[in-house]
Amino acid sequence: MSANSACRWVMSDGREGASALKIVIADDEPLARERLRDLLAEQAGVQVVAEAGDGREALHACAEHDPDLVLLDIAMPGIDGLEAARHLAAFDPRPAVVFCTAYDAHALSAFEAAAIDYLLKPVRPERLAAAIERVRTFAAGRERDAAAHPGTRLRTHLCARMRGSLRLIPIEDVHYLQADEKYVVVHHARGEDLLEESLKSLEEEFGERFVRIHRNCLVARHELVELKRAPDGHVHAILRHGKQPLEVSRRCVTGLKETVKHL
Repeated sequence: MSANSACRWVMSDGREGASALKIVIADDEPLARERLRDLLAEQAGVQVVAEAGDGREALHACAEHDPDLVLLDIAMPGIDGLEAARHLAAFDPRPAVVFCTAYDAHALSAFEAAAIDYLLKPVRPERLAAAIERVRTFAAGRERDAAAHPGTRLRTHLCARMRGSLRLIPIEDVHYLQADEKYVVVHHARGEDLLEESLKSLEEEFGERFVRIHRNCLVARHELVELKRAPDGHVHAILRHGKQPLEVSRRCVTGLKETVKHL
């Protein structure tokens, strides 16, 4: 379906929508993607803008196309559907997520990841239609104030998104995180990137991996080598892969000494 062939749609209650619902299909099985395409072809006011075979491809597709909806399989290689959904929750605007899976065991985790609906394969046309109606309601009413979406499993990657491009950074490659105005700079094994997340939220999620050394800096525990006091009395943290020492605030010194002792 082309973008021009479905430029307007009508909801079940008679309200007219301004544009087609943009959809990304993510499933590692080509036949499953084909079935969803066929079912969507029967729906008015939808447009499939991209397909993906795993979570990483899905995130790239969403960064490029800004879809309204992602039809997301759960069991996929690499970044699975649940983790991809947690990354998508940080996108602005956040696309709606509807999981399409062969297993019902992940239902609770799916809704903890803020899914709009959970469809079991083989997906029935009437269930897909109902899910799309729910997504249209979600898309029409969202005001950027969605509730927090805590997941039961920590992310394995951080998602840096700038000007439509996307980089996934393995969490084990991160050396330290430093707040810079409204962004956080993530210093990692391959360079630096900007995150559209707060340092506080990252500390809450990854508190076991990172330790705070300053109000604007979190350091990976495995990166800490030692603490050194400079002639001016300031304490600095020496990192295993750091280009330069990082300043430690006075309030963090005592706790950080204990952390370094137990590394």
